[in-house]
Amino acid sequence: MSKIDDLIQESLSERDEALMAELNREPGYFKQAFGLFRGKLGWVMWVVMSGQLIVFVAAVFTLWSLFHAQDPVEAIQSGVIAVILVQIMTFLRGFMGDHFEANRVLREIARLELRLISQRDEPSPEDR
Repeated sequence: MSKIDDLIQESLSERDEALMAELNREPGYFKQAFGLFRGKLGWVMWVVMSGQLIVFVAAVFTLWSLFHAQDPVEAIQSGVIAVILVQIMTFLRGFMGDHFEANRVLREIARLELRLISQRDEPSPEDR
C-alpha cells in the first residue's frame, strides 16, 4: 500500500474508534427519554405525550368529582371513568416505552455492526 492508503486507513480507524467510544457510552435515562421526541417519529411522541397530558387532567378531574359526589350513582360513574382514563394513560406510557426500548436495540445493533466491520478489516493471524 502507498502512504496515502496508510493515512486513509489510519483516519478510518480513528473515526471508527471515536464512533465505537460514542456507542459504548450508554446515554443517561433522561437523554434517552428526551431522544424519543427527535427523529422521524418525534412528532408522534409529541402527539402521544400531549394526549397523555389531556387524559391525565381528565382523570384528575373525574377523581375530584368522585370524592365530591353526593349521589352513589354519580360516584360510581366518576370512578369507572377515572379507572378507564388511568388505563388509557398506562397504555400510552407503554407505547412510549416500546419506542424507548426499540431505540436501545437499534443502538446495540449499530454497536454490533461496527464491531463486525472492525473485525473484518483486521487481518487474521492465519493471513499473516
